[in-house]
Amino acid sequence: MCNAEYNKIQVVKYLIWTFSLAYIIQIGAAYFYNNTNRSIGQLVVAAMMFIPVLGVLLSGARLKDMGWKPQIRKNIKTILIAWFAPIILTAIGAGLYFLIFPRHFDLSGDYIVTSGGAEALSQMQAQGISYPVYALIGVISSITYAPLINMFVALGEEIGWRGFLYPQLKVRFGQKKGWLLGGIIWGAWHWPLIWLIGYEYGAAAGNRAGYAGFPVIGMLLFCVITVGWGILHDWLYERSGNIWIPSLLHGAINAAATLPLSMCLTNTGSARLLGPAPNGIIAGLPFLMFASVLLLHKEEEHHSE
Repeated sequence: MCNAEYNKIQVVKYLIWTFSLAYIIQIGAAYFYNNTNRSIGQLVVAAMMFIPVLGVLLSGARLKDMGWKPQIRKNIKTILIAWFAPIILTAIGAGLYFLIFPRHFDLSGDYIVTSGGAEALSQMQAQGISYPVYALIGVISSITYAPLINMFVALGEEIGWRGFLYPQLKVRFGQKKGWLLGGIIWGAWHWPLIWLIGYEYGAAAGNRAGYAGFPVIGMLLFCVITVGWGILHDWLYERSGNIWIPSLLHGAINAAATLPLSMCLTNTGSARLLGPAPNGIIAGLPFLMFASVLLLHKEEEHHSE
């Protein structure tokens, strides 16, 4: 992992390029979501994940010191945490949400009808796949191969956030403030999508009923979630010194996050701010508690020095 020295010029260039390019892309994605083809919009959003690495290159920073050798034997523990912690924490959070809102649990296929249309569900059932089996397949894929596949896409973001920006912020502001500021920046990077298409909590997530305080509450809440997620990512990066590990965690979170939604009614209104996906207040508690423990531990280490 790079032992960064704070470079204000590179940080400013990185933020300008990463935000301006991503915001332009998000406006374009919103156009496709709202006017033409939702699937094209989803592909555009996926492509946005490579903007942070482009921002690093345009800022003039170096990539080679970010920890590229896999070093699997050395990092077995961090690999296991990155691979399996997201599905475990997501399951705990979703279970807590459905205990509070049991009527929201749904295996009728409402989710796939909302996201892919009634024909998608009919075609799946014609192949002899019931919706509960479909959901089970999703769980199995999230435990097995999906985190690894998603890792390669998530790498584009992790190079920018954990590989470059977080080390810079920690040098300038210290560990605690660096983590907090980095998470807020990461969350704000998604704001146009949250505003224009209801990304994460609204229409883009199948919740056409909307939520109270749209879009500001969603924008602020997502920053809280990304602070927590960012701490977990950077903690694993610090432990491993390997950029692939936070990328694996990012990929595992992306794989697991949609599973609770596939088992939930779609139009839950403001309850979407609570869960069942781990970007909600209730369902996200396991992640936030884990991150809080790490944050407090770092603070204790600082005071003991």
